[in-house]
This record gives sequence, structure tokens and C-alpha cells, in this order.
Amino acid sequence: MDPKVAAGSPSSDAVQQMKAWILRTIAAGLVLLLIAFVAVQLFSHHSPTVDILGSYFPAWMVCIISGLTLTFIAHWIVQVGNLKPYLGPSPLIYSSLMIIFTFATWILFYQN
Repeated sequence: MDPKVAAGSPSSDAVQQMKAWILRTIAAGLVLLLIAFVAVQLFSHHSPTVDILGSYFPAWMVCIISGLTLTFIAHWIVQVGNLKPYLGPSPLIYSSLMIIFTFATWILFYQN
């Protein structure tokens, strides 16, 4: 009997399926990002304040909230996809994601 199979290592098919799933997820995310970017470029001619229920909020508050929400979604994807073993230190990863998502929101929606 093969020692790798006996030790419980994942089969080649399972690894290939996981890699294909990760690549499809990344491709879908990039397509959505591109669509969002194009939509924002077409419709982004407003001031850096946002009217929410008649009260004007600074745009940076909206960006931080969207960054936090996107980080929670990324955490959910990591949990559902069982990708935690492939990540580095979680506090560093998630705080960096929060910063990246916050700045990306600012650049996409409020660059003018």
C-alpha cells in the first residue's frame, strides 16, 4: 500500500478540485471588481459626503463600514472554503484586508 494514501494525505483529485475552486472564486471576484469599477467610473461625480436618511455622513465613515463588511465576507469565505490552514497570522491578514478594502472603496467611489 502506498504510504501517502495510508497516512491520510489528500488525493490528487481533491487537491486539483480545491485549486480549481480557488481559481474560479478568484476569477469571479476579479470580474465583479471590474464590473464595479466600470460602474463607479460611469456614475461617480458626487461630493465626499453621503446622504443617509437625510443626514450627511463623511465618506470615510462609509468606507470604513464597507471595509469592515467586506472583511467579514472574506472571513466567511475562508471559513466556508476551509482555507484557514493556508493563511498566515490571522490578526495581520484580517487587519490588512480591512485596510485594503477601505482604501479600495475610497478609490473606487470617492476619487474625484
